Amino acid sequence: MTDMRGVAPDRQYTVDELLRIMERLRDPEFGCPWDRKQDFRSIAPYTLEECYELADAIEQDNLPHIADELGDVLFQVVFYSQLGREIEAFDFDSVVDGIARKLLRRHPHVFADGDIEGYVAREISTDEVKANWEAIKREERAGRADTVTRILDDIPRALPALPRAQKLQKRASNVGFDWQSVDGVMEKLDEELAEFRQALTVGAGDNIREELGDVMFSLVNVARHLGLDAESVLRQANDKFETRFNKMEDAASQSGVSLDEESSEQLESRWVQAKTAD
Repeated sequence: MTDMRGVAPDRQYTVDELLRIMERLRDPEFGCPWDRKQDFRSIAPYTLEECYELADAIEQDNLPHIADELGDVLFQVVFYSQLGREIEAFDFDSVVDGIARKLLRRHPHVFADGDIEGYVAREISTDEVKANWEAIKREERAGRADTVTRILDDIPRALPALPRAQKLQKRASNVGFDWQSVDGVMEKLDEELAEFRQALTVGAGDNIREELGDVMFSLVNVARHLGLDAESVLRQANDKFETRFNKMEDAASQSGVSLDEESSEQLESRWVQAKTAD
């Protein structure tokens, strides 16, 4: 039995078949015109989009959607692997081999002598795991033949600003450049806020922009010291604002008006009511 497009609904496709599907999509003569014209750079924005959609599904606790989005992310890996195979740079098998070796190398506390079935009897703390992980990564960076020569060099500039700030701070912390507690970070935040207020008073545009950036960077530092992910914290705040604003809009609609017809006092009143209803 097949669906209207001939796809069997009751069979389970394999990774090998997925790789073959990708190969067919890129076939120079019989493949998909859109897939054939793509390259690494053109696919990259879709990869970011798919990762964000996966993160959103996880935050929504939507398990079927998570599985679906994981498939989309896997397809991105398969796509890049096919592109790499076509230029004889790498393929899916070498990608799998690379990540397997990395995991074995970075978990000596689990895989004795780098053997998948090698067991380590000694227990190890989470702090030891983190310390060993960073030490092994430093060794890997030192052994690379590319341009990664400084501590922060391999933190991708294409990362969104919040997670990149967090990675920069964490990497600096690994060599001891950090506050000992969140109290010191809060003092720094107060200092940056004061400088931002001063910039607003003076009215210097470029300085305002710079000082606001310093405030945001300090806020990321606060989140890190509290063990929170800054991106997730802001996404949660976005969701809360969206929910409350939607309540305002729904209440206004039930009253026969739209929000843009109301005064600032009326809007503030609706906002307070929306917060109370949480």
